[in-house]
Amino acid sequence: MFKPDTKTAKPGDIIEFKKEDVVLQGKVLPSSCKRSIIVDISEAHNLTQLNHSFSTTVVAHKNYRVIG
Repeated sequence: MFKPDTKTAKPGDIIEFKKEDVVLQGKVLPSSCKRSIIVDISEAHNLTQLNHSFSTTVVAHKNYRVIG
């Protein structure tokens, strides 16, 4: 079971989040978003399981956990 944490990610952090029932990891990119972050998921190993044609995605602060 995926459980988000309360840490706020900074640019360069690696986060983990769930999208369409698939747990992904990505690198946080610089942005001026207040309630969310932009994440580079181009190197995610399980990206092929999603029907997602972009190398980035937006994740709300309440929906991820910082892992590195």
